Amino acid sequence: MAKTLDKDLKKLGRLEAATADLGRSLAFPGVALLFLLAVALFALRIAGVGDLGIYVVFGTVVAGYMALNIGANDVANNMAPAVGSKALSLTAALIIAAVCETAGALLAGGEVVNTISKGIITPSPELDAQSLILLMTSALLAGALWLNLATILGAPVSTTHSIVGAVLGAGVAAFGVGAVAWPVMGGIAASWIISPIMGGVIAAALLAFIKWRILFQQDRVAAARRWAPVLVGVMAGVFTLYMFSKGLSRVWSPSTPVVLIGGAAMALLGWAASRPWVLRKSQGMENAKKQVATLFVPPLIMAAALLSFAHGANDVANAVGPLAAIVAAAQSGSAETGAVTLPLWVLIVGGIGISLGLALFGPRLIRTVGEKITKMDPMRAFCVALAAGSTVLVASTLGLPVSSTHIAIGGIFGVGLLREVMTNRGMRRRNGPPSPDTIAVTPEEAVKAETKRQTRLLVRRRHLWGIAAAWVVTVPAVAILSALIYLVLTRFLG
Repeated sequence: MAKTLDKDLKKLGRLEAATADLGRSLAFPGVALLFLLAVALFALRIAGVGDLGIYVVFGTVVAGYMALNIGANDVANNMAPAVGSKALSLTAALIIAAVCETAGALLAGGEVVNTISKGIITPSPELDAQSLILLMTSALLAGALWLNLATILGAPVSTTHSIVGAVLGAGVAAFGVGAVAWPVMGGIAASWIISPIMGGVIAAALLAFIKWRILFQQDRVAAARRWAPVLVGVMAGVFTLYMFSKGLSRVWSPSTPVVLIGGAAMALLGWAASRPWVLRKSQGMENAKKQVATLFVPPLIMAAALLSFAHGANDVANAVGPLAAIVAAAQSGSAETGAVTLPLWVLIVGGIGISLGLALFGPRLIRTVGEKITKMDPMRAFCVALAAGSTVLVASTLGLPVSSTHIAIGGIFGVGLLREVMTNRGMRRRNGPPSPDTIAVTPEEAVKAETKRQTRLLVRRRHLWGIAAAWVVTVPAVAILSALIYLVLTRFLG
């Protein structure tokens, strides 16, 4: 009787869980639709329904849809290392990311907008405003649809790839190959290659530093007391340099000496402020790796917040860059809009949309990126977050729309491959070369040897090839989709 009751209770629990999952799967799209409806009403109030006003309303709704998908697909890479290392719960990560993404979008989100909205396509003065508006709307819609599909499939696709490819495809369909600013495209494409390599190298270098200066020392706790505050100071300095040079440019533009002095001062302050906490936390700590790793949890959370701020500053352009061009064209009545100004309400749509998309649809990809590529702990996750944040901030300072997806995943692979190399080298030193008697001579022994070898692969290769394939496919696929959407829109609306 008791066993039967236990089975019935388990079935009831599974039914309740399935019902809750079904409710969430229906409720979340409903919330997203309400957001898009609110965006439409908001844009209608601002733009009106004049000759080009209705296009602004439609473009704003599509930009909101794009922002939702950026939050669902791309923001996962910012918080995934912290969640994968168990330093943050999923709920806490979502809250921190939402706040920092919105702050980054509002405070520093305009730096790369002109690259997206005007740098890729250079239309001639004879072209009318409606053609440019339809082009940018097509690019937004194609990029959003592609990201939506990738999120459903669980693939961390680059939103920067998506929107740049979409603008390129629609631009070629509208104006021909000659309208494309190929030097700008070349620089953007180069940044796609450089950024993941840079992120991986910096993350691996940081992890190597932590291993040799802390983990490989006889007294790990004493080493951590010395070097953990230094790493916190470096992070504080990087964040301050960005904020002073770009993040506060809307309200304050300090000189270069002030920027450098401020960065150095905050680095020292971060070091000095973290030393007492590290000393207090490490009192009586066991001289073990797991215990020492707990000292990196607060710096990791700070680094993840920094990365989210950087993502909001950099990747909000993917949603609102084309919308800024649409608004400028509608206001000027010409496709030759000059330098695109960025209304605050456009940034608000992008920032809120990204945060909402993360909260509703981001957890699945957070788990994929944080747990399925390689094993994370707070120290490795800190290296990934700080490396990715530094690379994104440098790129945003230069006005390059780099892919935060590439950078973050490059960092994850960087720390994983470093661990793999060091682990295998250590195993070879311990075990020595195989003797003739231990070499596999039967198929069964060969299978066992291969299985043993596979356990040393600390980075899952299938994820590497799957992500690489998605990166390669994204640009041509979304460019074709954008061109088709543009042709359809011009057929019925042009």
